[in-house]
Amino acid sequence: MNHQTDQQLLDAFAGTRSEAAFTELVERHVNLVYSAALRMVCDAHLAEDVTQGVFVALAQNAARLTHRPVLAGWLHRTAQNLAANTVRSEVRRRAREQEAATMHELLAPDPEASWEELAPHLDAALGELNEADRDALLLRYFEKKSAPEIAAILGISQEAAQKRVTRATDRLRQDFAKRGVAAGAAGLAVLISANAVQSAPAGLAVTISTAALAGSAVSSSVIVTATKIIAMTTLQKTLVTAAIAILAGAGIYEARQAAQLRRQVQTTAASADLAAQLSQVQHERDDATNRIAALTAELAAAKKNPAEVLKLRGEVGALRQEKAIAGNTSALNKITADPATRKSLREQQKIAMSAIYSDLAKSLKLSPDQTAKFNDLIADHVMSSVDLITQALHDHLGRADVDQLFAGADATLQNQLQDLIGADGLARYQDYTQNLLSTLTAAQFAGSLSGDPDAVAEKKSQLMQAMQQAAQSALTSAGLPANYQTIPMLNFANIASPDEGDQSLQLMDSIYAQTAAQASAFLSADELGKFQQFRTNAITSTQSQLLMNRKLMAPIAQ
Repeated sequence: MNHQTDQQLLDAFAGTRSEAAFTELVERHVNLVYSAALRMVCDAHLAEDVTQGVFVALAQNAARLTHRPVLAGWLHRTAQNLAANTVRSEVRRRAREQEAATMHELLAPDPEASWEELAPHLDAALGELNEADRDALLLRYFEKKSAPEIAAILGISQEAAQKRVTRATDRLRQDFAKRGVAAGAAGLAVLISANAVQSAPAGLAVTISTAALAGSAVSSSVIVTATKIIAMTTLQKTLVTAAIAILAGAGIYEARQAAQLRRQVQTTAASADLAAQLSQVQHERDDATNRIAALTAELAAAKKNPAEVLKLRGEVGALRQEKAIAGNTSALNKITADPATRKSLREQQKIAMSAIYSDLAKSLKLSPDQTAKFNDLIADHVMSSVDLITQALHDHLGRADVDQLFAGADATLQNQLQDLIGADGLARYQDYTQNLLSTLTAAQFAGSLSGDPDAVAEKKSQLMQAMQQAAQSALTSAGLPANYQTIPMLNFANIASPDEGDQSLQLMDSIYAQTAAQASAFLSADELGKFQQFRTNAITSTQSQLLMNRKLMAPIAQ
């Protein structure tokens, strides 16, 4: 079937539901669709979901597409529409904006753009073109068609085909210029042709064909499922797996979506790696202990030989030093000693925290550059706090010293934020941070609320207000300041100080208990029962996370 055109293959599939014809279409275009999806959603797994959704849509709409001379244009537009739900995710959208802003600052007066600069904007720029121009570019640079082939497909002269490609390339270049990416027409063509289409994961085409052709009629459930996964907000994903071990879930319980479960598997694997490192260091310490005991016994037996005694004493001293080093090293220290791994952890923190603070950045109307700097400050603060935790655990600091240590770090961050967003912006940051527990809980629990959208929105608002009132009451009763961070995993002193951690857990439980009492006025009995379960899960999950982080950051000997 390789010699048949896309239209002939669509005719065969639409008329007889030919699996061979559809499979050929998938194999022919899967790389183009997957590459576009990957650029738009910036996540390999979600790109596969989007790609599958595109071909399911193709199977459903095959009959009405047989007249289209260029199928690639429809496939690209469909991928763009499906990926739009993911683009709603503030983290991914702003990540691209941040990258573009940073690159724009680094551009020399008249440089040729690199592929890394073009890629984040390519699909949006293609989407701005009219259909004729987009089809011409896709045929020329994505499907590697020659001018005569383009002319034959479009039913125009070879000269007209070449002019259309040139015109479309120039318009694309102008769109990139508006986005702050400078590129000449020739360089743009070379970069797109060389990089725009990459191979999809092995086996993806087979998986797509199997899913899309299940049964004689194509079910829309695959698209619905994929769309639901895509539409899940980054906030929901972040609350469970904010980072490998640090801030895992920010202490709020939620684990219902397939994409979340996949990320949990990744997090579990990473935690297992840390656990393996922990086990290795413990083994090194225990091995040193055993060898010290053996050499000490040998030393006692060899006291009659002075030269042997000196030799053995030297070996014992070296082993004791080796044991001390192993005992004073945390599993996380072993991991973050590698600059690349530390950088990766820092980037995960940046993604997590930028999701949590996305609404604040939007309400402050921060520019892409300000947003990038804001997220960098928060991420750097998290990594600095991790270092402070390991220091506090190593030095066995008491609660007062721990509080002082982190108060200094918080003051530094707030000074930096004030320089960036001003005094009013800092005040709004403080207020937003103070209410994070109510904001995140209401967002997470909204899925358990019943009624029409307006009713759910009203209950969500009432729940948030009830939690804010409960938090103020609980803080007053505990004698804590009004700006105390009520999400235990975002209050880093809780990891460094077990006493502080226990108090924070009790405070969180008290807030949930008082909220439940108030919520009985606007939640149904079923919803109230779900909220109590939410409360139990949140406390249990947070307690486990505190213990895990404390163990990973504490010296092995402790």
